[in-house]
Amino acid sequence: MFDARVASRELRRFRRKGPRRTTRDLCEGICLHCADASTVLDIGPGIGALTFELLEAGVQHATDVDASSAFLDAAREEAARRGVAHRIQWHHGDFVAVAARLPVADIVTLDRVVCCYPAVEELLAESASHARRCLAISYPLEHSYIRAVVAGQNFARRLMGNDFQMFVHPVSRMEEIVRRAGFALARRRGKWVWGADIYIRDRMAPKS
Repeated sequence: MFDARVASRELRRFRRKGPRRTTRDLCEGICLHCADASTVLDIGPGIGALTFELLEAGVQHATDVDASSAFLDAAREEAARRGVAHRIQWHHGDFVAVAARLPVADIVTLDRVVCCYPAVEELLAESASHARRCLAISYPLEHSYIRAVVAGQNFARRLMGNDFQMFVHPVSRMEEIVRRAGFALARRRGKWVWGADIYIRDRMAPKS
């Protein structure tokens, strides 16, 4: 699912069309509610689209952790092309497994990551513990047609011998996990396929 061929295709798409909608929504929300943040921990950054958008918006340093070495290689290539490689530190591995070695940051982001992770409580709790000020996540919405598509894709992959699965986690459960960690929902976007939430620590941010 996340090999060099897919990474190369995603990088070409990003260079041609720019960031996807969820990435734009998360970046916009972060800039609105945490404009003066200086560090970001980007979990599952893929080819680094959200990292690059935030660095361009004013964040000074990023830490990116991804389980796919192919996507990290693509992200490094793009960072070098943009002249920002010195502002990014990369880590290879499952975030939960390597979290103890990673620094805290003003912002922690998970753009289209929770849908790839079965243990969502562990993932979100660990992510929140690394966020000083802001936690930003995007996820597939719970509509029946989304669940049907995801179930069909999972079934097709099993038939082809691919054990990768996608998950549609309940939004209410994810919000409960993040709220227990001391965050308040500041912004929610998305209606049809993907949702994008911005959570702020230690204060009740007005919803927008």
